[in-house]
Amino acid sequence: MTVGPDENACAVRQTEYRALGSAHGGYWRHDFTDHAYLYNLYFPPESLIQQLGASIHDLVLNYPVAQDAVADLVGDLIGQPSSRVIVGNGAAELIKIISGHIATKLIVPVPSFNEYVNAAPAGSVVEFPLDASTFELDVDAFAAEAIRVGADVAVVVTPNNPTSLAVPRADLLRLLALLAPHDCTLVVDESFIDFADAGASESLERDVADHPNLAVIKSMSKAYGICGLRIGYLVTANEDLALRLRGGLHIWNINGFAEEFLRMARDYRQDFVESCERVRLDCDRFYEALLGIEGLVVYRPQANFVFCRLPDGAPSGAEVERRLFLEHNTYIKHCGGKTMADSDRYVRMASRTEAENDALVTALSLVLEPGDRR
Repeated sequence: MTVGPDENACAVRQTEYRALGSAHGGYWRHDFTDHAYLYNLYFPPESLIQQLGASIHDLVLNYPVAQDAVADLVGDLIGQPSSRVIVGNGAAELIKIISGHIATKLIVPVPSFNEYVNAAPAGSVVEFPLDASTFELDVDAFAAEAIRVGADVAVVVTPNNPTSLAVPRADLLRLLALLAPHDCTLVVDESFIDFADAGASESLERDVADHPNLAVIKSMSKAYGICGLRIGYLVTANEDLALRLRGGLHIWNINGFAEEFLRMARDYRQDFVESCERVRLDCDRFYEALLGIEGLVVYRPQANFVFCRLPDGAPSGAEVERRLFLEHNTYIKHCGGKTMADSDRYVRMASRTEAENDALVTALSLVLEPGDRR
């Protein structure tokens, strides 16, 4: 039996789709619209990229600087003493040290970024379920559970991934006070905070000096749009925690391209602020457009992505993801792998440009049409 060109192309696409499920990146090598990974499309500007490229000869041939010097660069960029800054090869490197080597008992609200659980030894993590009706964090109940189980590290991701919801700053400060007498460090992951309505003004970075049980972690890949450079940092005034984190890093954990970016980024602060404003505007419009899909429950985003519950009777999140890719060349993330009730009913979609967001809304409407639910 001869396989026709259409059937062969369909088989290739199916194979490509299955491979993406475990790829964890490299999407730029494939020709589809990526509404899965969460990063700033408007930063860095082309002038910074060109400037970085002009240094490629020296960056390839020479060793980068070590941790102390890189911490100076990040500290200068965020207005913190370098003694409080630990720089990782992406936030994931720091998360692995915290979950895998520092925390004895870690508690984290779920659903959330899976790596905090994945990086921890079996039996060392307590998952605190968020209220499925709102996905908002009750900090008093969370603190009570942290104290009850004897957690020495509590993690809050805000805005959260995948829900795109933020925990108010006042609530986090109350949580810090509740945990302090129980020798529990609060790690606040603010990787998406620059995209929130109040932006960086909600950050707890400026509070670390007043709270020795506070650590703020951030993936620069998301906000600064530099996924390939792999830069993340943690800020804390807890000298013991900082020492233990530095002890888990190897001497050249940050490459020369990332180092050079940090040197250049200081001259592009206003460009960065403006880029985040553009992201917020696009995501707000995306949210409003999604509200027009009948039966879709759309949560008001505080990050650069939107979290939705699919209509009753619609295909599962995994099926919606598959059909959007195969039929509309667009990739989103279903939430079937998240710890939450009815996880197969939820999807997470990154905001891109206005035109790309509009195209996704149209495609999603077609996939969810009652007469077209396969």
